[in-house]
Amino acid sequence: MDQTKIISRILYYICLILSVGYLLTALYSFICLITGFEITPYNQNKYLHINYPLTEKPFLNIENNYPYIIFSFLMVLTGYGIFFWLSAKVFKVFFQSKLFTKENTVQLKRFYIYNIFFPLPMVIIASFFVEVESIIWGLVFIHFMLGIFCLFLANIFTQGLHLQNEQDLFI
Repeated sequence: MDQTKIISRILYYICLILSVGYLLTALYSFICLITGFEITPYNQNKYLHINYPLTEKPFLNIENNYPYIIFSFLMVLTGYGIFFWLSAKVFKVFFQSKLFTKENTVQLKRFYIYNIFFPLPMVIIASFFVEVESIIWGLVFIHFMLGIFCLFLANIFTQGLHLQNEQDLFI
């Protein structure tokens, strides 16, 4: 069990850092795009550089059209920021002193609901505005399968919580 706690703690911090990175990048990009701050158009205004803060060095290169910016850039950054945030919460479950708690089952439920119900509708909506490459459909499938696996795990945790509560009442 110590091995599981060590690995889950490491993965928790990795996912937390990734989440903060994605969400801060999305926020910074959004602010830059709204204000025009740290934006450098190039190639006859077809593309944009979002520069590192207070520099002229490009940080991100994006197409200069609203459907791309919204559906292929900001939505993806925000979506993966949320995904890694929820992943961190799931990994945190496995290094708690008590596994079968209501809060832990809630964290697993949030993760599977997000992975089952978020990617497919977002990609379908985005497909009306931008070209969706075939690999994206594979990612949607992977998220769906990850969500289903976590659904099973959440059901096991719910059953474990129920058995634990019964045992506590018996004692």
